[in-house]
Amino acid sequence: QVQLVESGGGLVQAGDSLRLSCAASGRTPSNYHMGWFRQAPGKEREFVATIRASGISPYYADSVKGRFTISRDNAKNTVYLQINSLKPQDTALYYCAATHLSTVYPSTREDRYPYWGPGTQVTVSS
Repeated sequence: QVQLVESGGGLVQAGDSLRLSCAASGRTPSNYHMGWFRQAPGKEREFVATIRASGISPYYADSVKGRFTISRDNAKNTVYLQINSLKPQDTALYYCAATHLSTVYPSTREDRYPYWGPGTQVTVSS
């Protein structure tokens, strides 16, 4: 198993940038594809981005392309989500998730990710 803990969220103003981090521990975190999801108030959780275990071929939801960048540092067992030009509609609880190498990549379905962090809150004021 792998354990995940997100950090880096906070209260920011529209137009600001944030970098979220997801620290992984446990069974060889670098052997998992990683993803970010988010859940806004009153809405279902949605896919944001994913990255291969090797760190290549990032894949994004259309709604965040151009503003969000997913990356990972396997030496630090950490995955990042850089968010630029934040908008009020980016307000959500952001989750990091991990899935096995055997899962077809890219996977945007949350039921394909067996491991989840508790989330970090991002609130964007206008």
